[in-house]
Amino acid sequence: MIIKLVKMSVINLLRIALKALQRNKLRAFLTMLGIIIGVASVITMMSIGEGSKQSITATFSNMGANMITVMPYNNMPMPGGVRLGAASVQTLTLSDVTKVKENVHNISAVSPGVSSSGQAIKGANNWPTSMQGVSPDYLFIRKLSIAKGTNFTDEQIRESAKVCVIGQTVVDNLFTNGVNPVGQIIRFGKIPFQVIGVLAPKGQNTFGQDQDDILLAPYTTVMKRVLATIYLQNIYASAVSENASSGATDEIIQTIRDNHHLRAGVENDFDVRTQADLIQTIGSTSSMMTTLLTAVAGISLVIGGIGIMNIMYVSVTERTREIGLRMSIGARGKDIMWQFLTEAVMISITGGLIGVTLGITASLTISNLLSWPTIISESSIIISFLVCALTGVFFGYYPAVKASQLDPIEALRYE
Repeated sequence: MIIKLVKMSVINLLRIALKALQRNKLRAFLTMLGIIIGVASVITMMSIGEGSKQSITATFSNMGANMITVMPYNNMPMPGGVRLGAASVQTLTLSDVTKVKENVHNISAVSPGVSSSGQAIKGANNWPTSMQGVSPDYLFIRKLSIAKGTNFTDEQIRESAKVCVIGQTVVDNLFTNGVNPVGQIIRFGKIPFQVIGVLAPKGQNTFGQDQDDILLAPYTTVMKRVLATIYLQNIYASAVSENASSGATDEIIQTIRDNHHLRAGVENDFDVRTQADLIQTIGSTSSMMTTLLTAVAGISLVIGGIGIMNIMYVSVTERTREIGLRMSIGARGKDIMWQFLTEAVMISITGGLIGVTLGITASLTISNLLSWPTIISESSIIISFLVCALTGVFFGYYPAVKASQLDPIEALRYE
């Protein structure tokens, strides 16, 4: 019996609240607008943030989740405290690569790395690109594969052979007549190279970088014939597993320190980075930006809540005689309070439902039209909906209490 009375009471409250909102449809909608915009913005920002984080993680995994990169580092500042960039520092040599191969046990592949920017030329066609001087292991480290032809060999490394493997973007810009690039001669600057292989396409990564705009050659060839240097710009390695990256990094650091004869307490003249470090750094930055954008979008919820409070105050004033009449025929103060609180919560929840729908639609539209990665999480929808309900209760409570405390006699006399 008690449960039945409670159900009837709740149903009556909902009916009264619905009729009150239907009398002022436009005003109710405008009141919901702040909630709608707030919820839609929060869901959209969170879906973009989550999508970006997963896309970044996938990009680095596609580049080789176990990859470790060693770069030269200048630990001695120039006069005035200026430090040189990594490209201007010469601290890494082929002996470092040899020592890493011999002494580091948690790695499965190692490759020296040098690069030079220039024009790749074939007949009347040319294309600005960068030639990477690496070893055959580089393809394994970076998860690259050969679509046509073959990769260069260790023998060609020893001979400093003028051979190269090119990416699909280079193929599209140099071989516009559809000729098979394998076996053809191209020039990089003034130096001729024979194309012996074409890499499988990988497309653009999350940062908009074309992963197919690449030209690989033996590192010995690039060092002797292109750069005329004995120093390396990078050393690439691949840990045996993602979990072994930390141990492999420590071993590499100690091995190169020993090879450079660095005493204890002396700063490294090189820097070692793993994909996990980069993912964590960029992921934390992305999370901070997502939190910031979500907080800014959440301000709309507060504004919407203030709008609900304002309208409920107006509604209490407009319906003072109605409140007095209901009290005079037996309605209690808490009945009046629940009536207005139900109206506030109904406005908030309805706005929240529309906002959720709009937010999901906006996220899908951004993903489809702009090719921006988005992930709509159930947690963002549930949190937004709960916040809407709490907003209705929080901002609707005070006007509802004010309505419940009206004197029925004074309310009936109100004009």
